[in-house]
Amino acid sequence: MADTLISADLKESPHTNEKVHNRWHPDIPMAVWVEPSDDFKIETYGWTGGQIGNNDDAADMRDVELEQVHYLSGPIGVKGAEPDDLLVVDILDIGTKEEMLWGFNGFFSKQNGGGFLTEHFPEAQKSIWDFEGMFTKSRHVPGVRYAGLIHPGLIGCLLDRKMLDDWNARETALFNTDPDRVPGLANLPNTQSAHMGQMKGEARDAAAAEAARTVPPREHGGNCDIKDLSRGSKIYFPAYVNGAGLSMGDLHFSQGDGDITFCDTIEMAGWLHIRVTLIKDGMAKYGVKNPIFKPSPIVPKYDDYMIFESISVDEADTQHYLDVHVAYRIACLNAIEYLEKFGYTGAQGYAILGTAPVQGHVSGVVDVPNACATLWLPTDIFEFDMMPGADGPIMHLDGSIDVPLAPDL
Repeated sequence: MADTLISADLKESPHTNEKVHNRWHPDIPMAVWVEPSDDFKIETYGWTGGQIGNNDDAADMRDVELEQVHYLSGPIGVKGAEPDDLLVVDILDIGTKEEMLWGFNGFFSKQNGGGFLTEHFPEAQKSIWDFEGMFTKSRHVPGVRYAGLIHPGLIGCLLDRKMLDDWNARETALFNTDPDRVPGLANLPNTQSAHMGQMKGEARDAAAAEAARTVPPREHGGNCDIKDLSRGSKIYFPAYVNGAGLSMGDLHFSQGDGDITFCDTIEMAGWLHIRVTLIKDGMAKYGVKNPIFKPSPIVPKYDDYMIFESISVDEADTQHYLDVHVAYRIACLNAIEYLEKFGYTGAQGYAILGTAPVQGHVSGVVDVPNACATLWLPTDIFEFDMMPGADGPIMHLDGSIDVPLAPDL
């Protein structure tokens, strides 16, 4: 039996747990140490630390304190790991916590961060998803049921001082080009609700003031939201500090490619059973600058898809140059409009794309001026036939059940 090295008591605030942190900084002490080839279990909190409840009111999503995210279990020091090594992480198993057999999906209010489609969905909304073994369904989004593929949305290693300085310099420069943009161009260091593991006092305060937020993916891994990092995956992480400092959290039960609802897929608390090994000087041997991985051999088996394509032309008919971001946005909007023809609200369609095992593909990036992006929607997740036909769409839903809206302030 593998030992559980870090526990997550969901009845208590993650801020009381010194084996958890929510910022990246090279001085955060290792929470535990392991030997190469050790296997062990790690429990994780939900990414907001329990701010979102299992109810029909999205006020908690509207008012969520985003400065708290993400709560990560770690850092885990691996004895003998040195800068320029590769840390090899095998995900042996992963699962839900028995006391929380549900998860949530949501959209942030435009006044509190916004998101990928915030101009179309400016209000905070959420849906609750119940877990039935490997399957999930929602009282807020009827007519769909699908198999999950649990994975850590966020996993990575500690950075060194130079990397922290580089991150802060480049992200501050970008942020300053349009500081009032919604969503913001970057999430700069912020001491509000910063949790620095075992760090205390003045050292903690000084580190929190410059620590990197956990919001984006970066060279060390981080918040990549790769849905195929599940049971059976192997990940090769660059090590930048002695011990490597592996941390993880932000578990998802199921997710569509792109993490388009931003919050996020189906968010959950859970656990991972992992093994760590080292490849000495592996970064130089293999030319690794960012993590590389092998996907899980276990995937939800959906073989039939409707594929929505789009190009680098936005909602205002403005032409962009090979812009995959614009193309994928429009592909998602096309799919949402299609789902509305069957009785879903736009918000329900958006929630489906964020939580179902949707595939996103960059289908073309060379034919100027248009990139082509495609969104692959599995048809078997629906409890009705949603393919086009000569008689037109059959309204299977009356639209009376919506993802709950936040009440007016």
